[in-house]
Amino acid sequence: MSEAVTRIQIAGTAGTEPYEVLVGRQLLGELAGLIGQKAKRVAVIHPEALAETGDALRADLVEQGYEAVAIQVPNAEEAKTAEVAAYCWKALGQSGFTRTDVVVGVGGGATTDLAGFVAATWLRGVRWIAVPTTVLAMVDAAVGGKTGINTAEGKNLVGAFHPPAGVLCDLAALDSLPVHDYVSGLAEVIKAGFIADPVILDLIESDPEAARTPAGPHTAELIERSIRVKADVVSSDLKETGRREILNYGHTLGHAIEKNERYKWRHGAAVAVGMHFAAELGRLAGRLDDATADRHRAVLESVGLPLHYRYDQWPKLVEAMKVDKKSRGDLLRFIVLDGLARPTVLEGPDPAVLLAAYGEVGQ
Repeated sequence: MSEAVTRIQIAGTAGTEPYEVLVGRQLLGELAGLIGQKAKRVAVIHPEALAETGDALRADLVEQGYEAVAIQVPNAEEAKTAEVAAYCWKALGQSGFTRTDVVVGVGGGATTDLAGFVAATWLRGVRWIAVPTTVLAMVDAAVGGKTGINTAEGKNLVGAFHPPAGVLCDLAALDSLPVHDYVSGLAEVIKAGFIADPVILDLIESDPEAARTPAGPHTAELIERSIRVKADVVSSDLKETGRREILNYGHTLGHAIEKNERYKWRHGAAVAVGMHFAAELGRLAGRLDDATADRHRAVLESVGLPLHYRYDQWPKLVEAMKVDKKSRGDLLRFIVLDGLARPTVLEGPDPAVLLAAYGEVGQ
């Protein structure tokens, strides 16, 4: 059995079952309990980069009596396409996957987004379990039930709300994560600090260099606190009809940058620039005090996240933001802060104010 496991409850809403997010080390012993005895078959969806992990997991499940198949998909955002989803559906069909069988998604946020979407759409919904292996996936993508793929027109425009049956956040997976990927995930951790739990910011500011590595003293606490923020929000608003929108802080511009870069930028890097923009927008709109706006720049910079993007790309970014899923018609909507941990919606801001805010971000 695993030791020192933190269990974070996500309440069931809108007819969905409650589930747990487990945070700790050596958690794979918990997987069979989550899969349950009704399942006969298990599909392990994993990226190419985790071929060994996916195969080891498949072999382990076979030993435990399941018919297990490993489905390898491309790395990162390249996995989030209709073609890759169709490839997964074909593999499930060839395996004779039924409604009582289970999908396991092992990898970063793109993999868990895809695995959840495949599970949501196969036979109109089968159970799935997320095994996130990056900071980003642990604190964001794998928690909350939002699944999806990208299209040429934008990110996550095709998807479904389909919460997992459980999430295993094995911190040991972070030990081998490249530093740029680890730091990218910190953007979502910092976001949770600004919108809901300022203790996160205090912990990072106490030793920014230590926050950049999984060996830092606060790693488990930072991840647990971030998950609790998301758990609290999604438990009250699964389908983003209200409060859940606050989780999109920094994401409206962030997603536009990702699209403009054809998803070659890391999600966290784009969100960091988006948060810097949202802070300046909040300040210029008369919502946010100078000290909290400036704190964004200081905290993001201290861990090595970017603050700037190309100034000449603004017209393209505006067009991309208009098809963002938070928009209503042509009305742009942004999450801004009225103060620390006081997120709110800014709807249809003056284009001149938007441009002025981007003037602080663009280079």
